Amino acid sequence: MEGLRYSFPFLPALYGGLRVRLRGVQGPAAAGPVVSWIGDERIAISGVPPVRVVPRLAEQGVTHVVNCRPRAQVRWWGDLAAERAAFGPARVAHAPMQDHGLRQRPAAWAAAACFAVRVLEDEPEAGVLIHCTAGRRRSAMVAYAVLRLRGHDRAEAAALVLRYRTGAMLVPAYVRSVERWLAAGVG
Repeated sequence: MEGLRYSFPFLPALYGGLRVRLRGVQGPAAAGPVVSWIGDERIAISGVPPVRVVPRLAEQGVTHVVNCRPRAQVRWWGDLAAERAAFGPARVAHAPMQDHGLRQRPAAWAAAACFAVRVLEDEPEAGVLIHCTAGRRRSAMVAYAVLRLRGHDRAEAAALVLRYRTGAMLVPAYVRSVERWLAAGVG
C-alpha cells in the first residue's frame, strides 16, 4: 500500500493494525503499525508494517521478524524484502500462509515458529515481531505456537495472545493445526 493515496476515511479500520498514510489523515493513523508486545515474552504481534516504517521497528525493540503473509502479497508489496534488508536475511523468517480459516499445514509455519523459539532462547535481548496483514489471525496463530513451544499450556498461550493483542482471534482450525503438530512430537 506504500505510495498509494486514498481519500476514504474508513480504510484504516479495514486493515486492523495496518496504518497507511492516507490523504487528509494526520497523527497516529499515518504513523505505522501498532505493535503489541505479549507480556514479558519478547514476542510482538502486528499488522504488516509499511515498507517505509520497517527500518524503524528496531526502535520499538524488534530484532527479528516472522512474516506470515502469502508469497504473492510479499512480492507485490515488498514487505519481506524490506524486512530482510533492514534486519538481515538471517533475522527474518517467512511463514507463507493464506488466511482462509481452514487447517494450516505445518510446512507453511512450523519452521518460522521454531526460528522464533530459537531466537528467544539463544538471545536474551531479542524481540521477535510476528505479523500478518492485519495482525489478527495468522500472526496470532504463530505467536500461540511459539508460546506453546516455550512451555505454556493451551489456556495460558491463548490467554496471553488474546489479552495483549486487541482484536486477535485464535481461529479454531488454526489452533487445532498447532496442537496436532505438537501432538505428533515434531515441535
